Amino acid sequence: MGSNAIEIRGLRKTYRGAKGQPEKHALKGIDLDIPQGSVFGLLGPNGAGKSTLINILAGLVVKTAGQVNIWGFDQDVNPRQSRASIGVMPQELNLDAFFTARAALEVQAGLYAVPKAQRRTDEILKLIGLEDKADAYARTLSGGMRRRLLLGKALVHAPHVLVLDEPTAGVDIELRQMLWSNVRKLNDEGMTIILTTHYLEEAEEMCDEIAIINQGEVVARDSKDNLLNRIDAKTMVIHPEDAVTTLPEAPGIAVETRADGAVALSYHAHQTSAEQVLAAVRDAGIRIRDVKTEEADLQDVFLELTRS
Repeated sequence: MGSNAIEIRGLRKTYRGAKGQPEKHALKGIDLDIPQGSVFGLLGPNGAGKSTLINILAGLVVKTAGQVNIWGFDQDVNPRQSRASIGVMPQELNLDAFFTARAALEVQAGLYAVPKAQRRTDEILKLIGLEDKADAYARTLSGGMRRRLLLGKALVHAPHVLVLDEPTAGVDIELRQMLWSNVRKLNDEGMTIILTTHYLEEAEEMCDEIAIINQGEVVARDSKDNLLNRIDAKTMVIHPEDAVTTLPEAPGIAVETRADGAVALSYHAHQTSAEQVLAAVRDAGIRIRDVKTEEADLQDVFLELTRS
């Protein structure tokens, strides 16, 4: 296989409408490559098609059209091999309440035909921090522990690709830190990670590359740095030595004063240079005590690309 863990071409999913209702086009011909060894962010607003895409990758939803290759295996030609190459940690806490943590992992391994001699149940329990809960029933575990167990179930067959669907939704800080520590460790060992999240600061911190889906289409797919560079809006915040009596004026610069006495000058880097901004400040007779810049973050990019 090539350098991509997943290759998607022309992927479509259409849901038949109820009587008298139009069809719903959940995915509208998606093309997407996800590199091996990356932490890949799959972002989009609610209803954008992310869950449909993930469920198709997991083999839980049948696509309407298109081609999906997972770790070199065509989903239509080699369905068992493609499914064995991917593990999914779902957003929903779908656990059997009457299985212990250990039994849940053992049963999951059996479903993937992992020989008993090759099972890593104790190793996975240690990884997810449930060693001391190995024989506790799932119904007795806290919500955070159940989410850890879902991660363990996704890892029992040693997949090449791990999908994390909103993994930190509603969890505490300790669990979130534990999860990201595990993700970094798995990625360092060569596993490809696909992350969907509504916490954009997490995607900005964790992901190498990002695709943004909106209304069933990929509206952006690039490295995190390149996406951030798409919005070149910057703000220079000047803290003056003395109270400002005259505000700077210059083409392409928007000026506002802040409650702490600072002057914020917003501009677009491709139109106006930082030197031009500073020149406008000097021309207004402002002496600078301190200066800092504010740049776009992933949330700004997301809102710009998904705005209707």
